[in-house]
Amino acid sequence: MSKGYIKGRGAQQKVHNRFFELSHELRDDFLNFCEVEGELVDKNKNNYINVFPKSFVNKVTSPDIGMGYSANPYQGCEHGCVYCYARNSHEYWGYGAGLDFERKILIKKDAPKLLEKHITKKLWQGDTIVFSGNTDCYQPIERKLNITRQCLEIMLQYKNPTGIITKNSLVVRDLDILKEMAKHNIVSVNISITSLSEKTRRLLEPRTATIKQRLKAVKVLSENNIPVRVMMAPIIPSLNSHEIIPLVKKVTDLGARDVAFTIVRLNGQIAKIFTDWAHKTIPDRADRILNQIAACHGGKLNDSNWGRRMKGEGIIATQLHDTMKLAKQKFLKGKRMPSLDNSKFLALKNPQTRLF
Repeated sequence: MSKGYIKGRGAQQKVHNRFFELSHELRDDFLNFCEVEGELVDKNKNNYINVFPKSFVNKVTSPDIGMGYSANPYQGCEHGCVYCYARNSHEYWGYGAGLDFERKILIKKDAPKLLEKHITKKLWQGDTIVFSGNTDCYQPIERKLNITRQCLEIMLQYKNPTGIITKNSLVVRDLDILKEMAKHNIVSVNISITSLSEKTRRLLEPRTATIKQRLKAVKVLSENNIPVRVMMAPIIPSLNSHEIIPLVKKVTDLGARDVAFTIVRLNGQIAKIFTDWAHKTIPDRADRILNQIAACHGGKLNDSNWGRRMKGEGIIATQLHDTMKLAKQKFLKGKRMPSLDNSKFLALKNPQTRLF
């Protein structure tokens, strides 16, 4: 590990915002003064910023992402996963995809109110809304703010089908709500577990819940009849690819009903961030890993083509798909995630339908 490694962070550098590089200049007179005076400017602390969007529920138009609508109580993510595709979205808020993404966390305190406004619209038909389609709804600040919990209370009240994606064991805090939702078949939880190695986790996803705690969350949720899918997303050749079979076995033993995966793609600024991270944290394997990632995407670190971008292509990608197929046939045969039910939402919305 190199001398310049920033402990506890995924990205190892600030990355300029590509939208500002030609025509805008960002200034902070206080920080500029500190730099002139020779004082320490960056203390590696998080900055929480309240934002007030006009809407909260987003329609997902990408054809290769299995969700129709997403909702994100927070933008930016404290977890600091170095490979995270959502880093690029931070540029739309005026920040960088590197350390800014992990340090400048935008908070939507009005999210519960906006959510209720959305699902009570006349034309809304109770489609599934997935929390964390972009950034994690259970990142550490949620423990204090409870925005996600308030949103789940509204989803339960209206019996609107709900999906959750997280890599934080904090999800079990809301077990009381999730159990009630499960009784109506309106919730499923997707827990991201990319490795069984705590050493790998600390480097790759430095501020996430430990692997032990995430595995425990799978077990607790499953024991309470809450459908759980584990997401091995992404699989990174020569970094966690050797763990496919043991990981599928482990989570299946704990009650997971399915395992989904993607092959890493380093889109936008992520290629620069990941490359810098690899050379600073795992210099002995960096070039091999980067070359194998490129081999999965036609010689490039990223592929933006829908339908292919998250599956990869080529010999290495085929081997990964075949290994996952074998693991699922061996350990997940006969198991599946349930389809969520929106009939109770429609019944609440249209009381007349109860007569039929």
